[in-house]
Amino acid sequence: MNGFSYADLSAQVGIRKASIHYHFPTKNDLTHEMLNQYIQRFLSRLAVISDTASKAAQCLDAYLKAYREALKDGRSVCLCVAMSADRASLSDEAVEALTEFQIKSEGWLRFVFEAGRSDGSIKAVHAPAEEAAATLALVEGAQLVSRVTRDASIFDQATAVLRGRLYKRER
Repeated sequence: MNGFSYADLSAQVGIRKASIHYHFPTKNDLTHEMLNQYIQRFLSRLAVISDTASKAAQCLDAYLKAYREALKDGRSVCLCVAMSADRASLSDEAVEALTEFQIKSEGWLRFVFEAGRSDGSIKAVHAPAEEAAATLALVEGAQLVSRVTRDASIFDQATAVLRGRLYKRER
């Protein structure tokens, strides 16, 4: 949150600083709203993935693709990863929103690993809860390293073993 000002935002979106301040009196207000909207969009995307995939492996593959797309070839990271990396500057409300996001993401992943074990589309699933926690840490960490190096292939290398466990074809 320390890396931008209302002037920066005003110039970027083409509206006056006073208009931004009217709707978001503090950076914390703006941060909280940005996080809420981002989280709702991401969770909606997960719901669509769940509704349209016929196998758990397709869900996990789509999840990895969502994090890969957010990299924009190493120039960016997802908002929640960026905010988590700068936790000290966040309000308690923002930290709560990030925590809720991680809990929901991990829960969704746990469901996917459980389904993958049941439908046989993800190889060698032994502990879905641990798999979910490891996957969330993997994709978020891989995003950060890829962003620092500006090399999205780092993300691809980091997730290659996990992707290799996905059965791509219908069984």
